[in-house]
Amino acid sequence: METPERQEDTVGYVSVLYRTQKLAGTVNWGTATVIGVFAGMLYGGSREASASVSKDAEVMLKLGSTPDKREQYRLMRDAMEKRFIRVTRGSIVGGIRLGMFTAAFYGLQNLLAEERGVHDVYNVVGAGSATAATFGLISWLHLKLVAKANEGKLSTTLKLVILWKQRAGLVLQLSGLKGT
Repeated sequence: METPERQEDTVGYVSVLYRTQKLAGTVNWGTATVIGVFAGMLYGGSREASASVSKDAEVMLKLGSTPDKREQYRLMRDAMEKRFIRVTRGSIVGGIRLGMFTAAFYGLQNLLAEERGVHDVYNVVGAGSATAATFGLISWLHLKLVAKANEGKLSTTLKLVILWKQRAGLVLQLSGLKGT
């Protein structure tokens, strides 16, 4: 395969670089990103929709035990709103994740192909490895930060004195609790 031809023009003090030919087999990363975003939205939305089936069953149980029609309507409306928000959030998050992954992968693949002047399997392997390592590191860092945040909340919770009222009206003061 040939390297792309480059043509350079000088207009005044500005040098303009034109790419006249693209390597055969390279993918337009913008198109791939848009497709990745839509595929991620479909996947994320369907995953959340299928996960909310058990939550819908809980609502149906509540509906059966509530004789008031207004209360049933309110329960049903709240359940539908929550489901809509869950599915929408899943679609957005899934679209962003897969879109970012696709953009990084195809961008790196095209960058490697352009810099090396060859489109071969090594570009795909290099772009896939770098993208997977980057997103793996981001996921690991996210998990560590969430664990650290929860650890901070747990320690402040343990420092607090917990008051608990019993039926007899007694107040127990619990302090020095251990985290479970």
